[in-house]
Amino acid sequence: MQPPDDVVTVVGQSGPVYGMQLPVQSQSTMYTAKWETRAGPAEIARVAQAAEEAGFFYVGVCDHTAIPERLAEAMSTTWYDTTATLGWLAGVTSRVRLLSHVLVLAQRHPLRAAKELATIDRLSDGRLIVGVGAGHVPEEYEMLTGGFERRGADTDEAVRALSVALVEEFPDLPGPRWPVSGMGVAPRPVQVPRPPIWIGGSSGPAIRRAAALGDGWLPQGTRRRDLPGQIAHLRQLREELRGGAPIDIGTIAEPIYLVGGGADGDSAWDLPPFVLRGGPVEVAESLRDLVAMGVDHLQLRFMARSVEEVCDQTAAFGSLVGPLLGG
Repeated sequence: MQPPDDVVTVVGQSGPVYGMQLPVQSQSTMYTAKWETRAGPAEIARVAQAAEEAGFFYVGVCDHTAIPERLAEAMSTTWYDTTATLGWLAGVTSRVRLLSHVLVLAQRHPLRAAKELATIDRLSDGRLIVGVGAGHVPEEYEMLTGGFERRGADTDEAVRALSVALVEEFPDLPGPRWPVSGMGVAPRPVQVPRPPIWIGGSSGPAIRRAAALGDGWLPQGTRRRDLPGQIAHLRQLREELRGGAPIDIGTIAEPIYLVGGGADGDSAWDLPPFVLRGGPVEVAESLRDLVAMGVDHLQLRFMARSVEEVCDQTAAFGSLVGPLLGG
């Protein structure tokens, strides 16, 4: 697995930072609140702008092209297109970074992906973070790429190809799946040498992919108690494969409900036991435990019953919890 020549970290010593996957744009029943099913672009923009004002490092948009009927009840079929939505967000925000979380990269030709992503980076004046993953829905992958069992190797090749295509206007991509030579891709991204690429996933192959090919890692579904071991494994592989090059390490925190402090919190709301509920100091202490494990960037999600409550929670977190996390 030949690694890219460069490493592009964006958090580094400035961490810890925090971001969020935006509501409404993906509506899996695993995490979608009832109010989201009645919402649309206005609410997406409102939360993105609230996150920007609250000092969030990024806002993220998920990726699925088509959901098979057997999964539609659980996953729904409402998944806003990732690149189109990020391009639109570039116009309704001005500072917050824009994360594809995560793009199923091998379902796109690398030059097509490079064109779309470089355009977003250009439209946003250099705010793109490219989050990629291998995908998990067999029917979707077979429809767009074929060979679901090869998705790991396909994704490795796609990441390497994208890394080159975001740096070189006329990339040489030897294949085997996407052999390309002498084809130019523009506009070029604003970020030099290219936007950062974060690898999503918590499986063994995903961690190895992050260590070998990524600028950052964002696990999916890792339990808190398992995170130190996975980070240690990632760092060991990073040393072996990339000589210990820096890497931005993230995690997805438990859903948060911030009580009081201007968040309009309701301590009587019956929430599941896995929700991190408490005042600013309690929430900050819990998140600092993740930072102590080696996490640079935290992905947050707020429990809420309306877009107003999401924005209140976001603003309160930025003013009351963020300063307590250190950096």
